[in-house]
Amino acid sequence: MEKTSETKPIIGIHLGDASGCGPEIIAKIAASGKLTESCRPIIIGDSRVFAAAQGYTGVQVPIEIVDSPATARWTGAIPFIDMKNLDPESFSLGVPSAECGLAVGQAFLKAINLALAGDIDGFLYAPIHKQALFMGGFTYESEAEMFAAVMNVTSYHCEINILRNLWTTRVTSHVPLKDVSAMLTKERILETILFGDVTMKRAGYAAPRLAVTALNPHAGENGKCGREEIDVIAPAIAAAQAQGVDAGGPFPADTIFDRAFKGEFDMVVTLYHDQGQIALKTKGFSEGVTVPGGMPIPIATPAHGTAFDKVGKGTVDTKATENALAVCCGMSAQRRATKAA
Repeated sequence: MEKTSETKPIIGIHLGDASGCGPEIIAKIAASGKLTESCRPIIIGDSRVFAAAQGYTGVQVPIEIVDSPATARWTGAIPFIDMKNLDPESFSLGVPSAECGLAVGQAFLKAINLALAGDIDGFLYAPIHKQALFMGGFTYESEAEMFAAVMNVTSYHCEINILRNLWTTRVTSHVPLKDVSAMLTKERILETILFGDVTMKRAGYAAPRLAVTALNPHAGENGKCGREEIDVIAPAIAAAQAQGVDAGGPFPADTIFDRAFKGEFDMVVTLYHDQGQIALKTKGFSEGVTVPGGMPIPIATPAHGTAFDKVGKGTVDTKATENALAVCCGMSAQRRATKAA
């Protein structure tokens, strides 16, 4: 059954870093009508930046300036919360700046506060630049760590990457490869598997099928090529299975993604950053989605960066952001249904 306007989730739309491709992407999606197909959007940013983006892309998007979602009407024009914090004359396109980073952080805080207050169901953010965010005074390792800090998230949280119908998460992330083995413990791997299972169930998967990668070539060859599979990975998988999780492995990392993309699994739990990222970005670099997993509200963003080389040309690809919007809307709708039940 087609959703009515009232049943669609309310999604905050963060313009991303104004010196990057984000505002242009949102302008193109809004002009195409795709922004309103599955949600009631409310754009958060500076209206002058959005006007400039429409000029670069050659589109026109009617907006309605509102103070909050409570006053939004969604009757043609797209509601827009004007932060009034970034004059396009104050920064250069394609260059990280403190001005743009500060505006990004302020819009994040606005979106988070709206979500925590229940005024929006979740939010999508267009590409940002981590260095600019840092330059703007938000000195977190990443935007996900900012979200966790602002929302007082003390439980396990980790980045999730999605391509089409395949989700991935990882046990270790931004650490040197030489340190990975020492960081792999049964407890840490089990925690990640359980996190992946819970996250997918919250996204609407009733019985997600998880695959866990091996660390060593050929899954260690029964100890001939490393013992991590025997000593820590397999015991963690067994412990997850004992808790009712449909998890399998450890599977050789060089073959598991072929099986997963063919539909055998819903999520692959990898052991380090590039195990999953190489597979996903090779398969569909311009389509991927990133979700800051473990947050109390649904958040999604395209997996690609600010594309400084394409800014101001109106040629940016919108597919990844459209996919991120679909993920955010789906998670938000599932969250609303769970709360109503």
